[in-house]
Amino acid sequence: MKCIIDFIHFLLKQIITKLHTSSMKNNKAEIYWKKNLRYLTILLSIWFLVSFGFGILLADQLNEIQFFGFKLGFWFAQQGSIYTFVILIFVYIFLMNRLDKFYRSKK
Repeated sequence: MKCIIDFIHFLLKQIITKLHTSSMKNNKAEIYWKKNLRYLTILLSIWFLVSFGFGILLADQLNEIQFFGFKLGFWFAQQGSIYTFVILIFVYIFLMNRLDKFYRSKK
């Protein structure tokens, strides 16, 4: 699991490097993209943990717990990861709107 998170972090660093060399001319844009990629890294890590970690890797341990009459590992594999993904979409929208407002006001 750690190697997959490291791989995602590596890919995001590559994206930052390409963006930086191609069109990053001022410091504000660079800070904006770094914050954006930090948000993406955190949110995708949470999604990976919930969908792969809870739904597959830890399913047997979580199945000992009941949630609305279902085994918790089964619930995460079938419903929990989808609910988490939808919630993370709205969290990302909120964070990006706040980030956009912050950098628009500093122009």
